[in-house]
Amino acid sequence: MPAFILESFRRVLSSRWIIFSVTSLLYLLSMFYRSSVTVIAPDLMTDLSLDVSSLSLISAAFFYAYALIQIPMGIVLDHAGPEKAMPWSYLLAFVGVLMFAWAESVPLLVLGRLLMGVGMACSLIGTFKVFTTWFGPAHFATLSATVISIGSLGTLASTSPLVLSTQSIGWRSTFALIAFSHLLLTGLLYLVMRGKPAGDGHGPPTPLESSRLRQTADVLHRIVRKKDFWLISAAGFLRYGIYGAVQSLWAGPYLINVMGCSPLIAGNILFLFNLALILGGPVSGFLSDKVLQTRKWIMVIALWGLSGSLFSLACLPVGTTVVVLATLFTLFGFFGSSGGVLYTHVKELMPSTMVATALTAMNFFVMLGAAIFIQGLGSLMQFLYPSASLGHAAFNAAFLGCASLLLIAGVLYSFTRDSFAEEGQR
Repeated sequence: MPAFILESFRRVLSSRWIIFSVTSLLYLLSMFYRSSVTVIAPDLMTDLSLDVSSLSLISAAFFYAYALIQIPMGIVLDHAGPEKAMPWSYLLAFVGVLMFAWAESVPLLVLGRLLMGVGMACSLIGTFKVFTTWFGPAHFATLSATVISIGSLGTLASTSPLVLSTQSIGWRSTFALIAFSHLLLTGLLYLVMRGKPAGDGHGPPTPLESSRLRQTADVLHRIVRKKDFWLISAAGFLRYGIYGAVQSLWAGPYLINVMGCSPLIAGNILFLFNLALILGGPVSGFLSDKVLQTRKWIMVIALWGLSGSLFSLACLPVGTTVVVLATLFTLFGFFGSSGGVLYTHVKELMPSTMVATALTAMNFFVMLGAAIFIQGLGSLMQFLYPSASLGHAAFNAAFLGCASLLLIAGVLYSFTRDSFAEEGQR
């Protein structure tokens, strides 16, 4: 191929809107991988003769890896730059997706999900870092909000669309096709990033300085001495831990095994559940900023709303109508959409020199919560009801326990300082 054609092709690929699209789609895949196990859980259990503990470990593996690699990934992105770190990271995730698609044993399924979690850990932080280089600070807020919205579509794709694809070609072929798409996007990202803008303000990578590490350790030490950080992080651990466990795994088996829904009806209910999450985010932000003008009480209401929704689900008899199930799951999704307010609360309570470290540290607890509750609820149900671990009584016990924890989380959150008034006085 003539050199001028290759050069023209490379110039087209260097468009910053191409890189915005590619990174957004890869973040969408990350969100899809998080919650994709829930509607294929019955297929996994049938094909591989899994028990509840094994199923929960498989789903939780992604979150364990994602949480534990967050801080190291941030260091790598700062040190090597996203143009070097992200393609290799996504390539590792591709290997994980392919391994998951063709695994015939629990260890290989877990390893596949671990590789996905490690590889996709760069998806949001790395994308934000790319935006600072390719777009500049004037566009950052709009682009970051947009990419999060696009990523949320991945949770929708893991509901009814995944069910339809699984029914048509099987879950293994579905994930193999997704792996192929993942690889194409990774290759395109590598080509685009070769055209990194000149004069981006970043010099060559430098060794990590011990003084910088000491400074980071000092900031962490100051953060962990703040009561508000622990109260908010504990609430984030419980809020997303329980919410993520239901969204990413247990909602599907509950609807299919306990309530007798078909996989497609369960997928449709979960579609509404995740749609409420997407639409509820701006609503909770508007209520916090313009109507109630509070961070603390929005979160208290959200935590108690989650608790009430789960308590109601635990009290439902077998054979409850689809309308009631859809309504309660939609409410659960709506009350779970307040994560943006949680992060805003932390940001406003911390001095500007601590904000990034505080948010990263809290995000660690948030993602770890999902991993622990996904696996913990499975182990609890199997321990309490070994012969009916996916039965009505097992889910009732799990949901009632989680509802109680969320109620307590709301009470503890009421002891935090409300940052809205303080922020307005600065």
